[in-house]
Amino acid sequence: MSSLVRHVTIDCADAYALASFWAEVLDAKLADDDFPGDPEALVDSPGANLLFIQVPEPKAVKNRIHLDLQPQDRTRDEEVERLIALGATLVDDRRNADGTGWATMADPEGNEFCVERSGAERAATS
Repeated sequence: MSSLVRHVTIDCADAYALASFWAEVLDAKLADDDFPGDPEALVDSPGANLLFIQVPEPKAVKNRIHLDLQPQDRTRDEEVERLIALGATLVDDRRNADGTGWATMADPEGNEFCVERSGAERAATS
């Protein structure tokens, strides 16, 4: 039998705060036993569980791994605006006039992630 990915683990300065941001992004919930100040916080999400671990050192370089998000019920551009309102920042705009491409964003602690086109947008250009 092979292994399964149980969590995607992200080092951070404030586990609860960053997990709360990602719970909003993913329309998911924090584990029932997570509270402000906890050194670990878990976002239970249908796609993948995200585990945030508080570490003393700050983020120093570009991520070697990142999440790619695909909006489910809105366009990519609407999702980018929603995420900015939640506290993300636009790092690099790779969206193209023909609808292809992606937006590279950063969460409140600077961890990069990308927002791709929705399934409906992909189907419309196929």
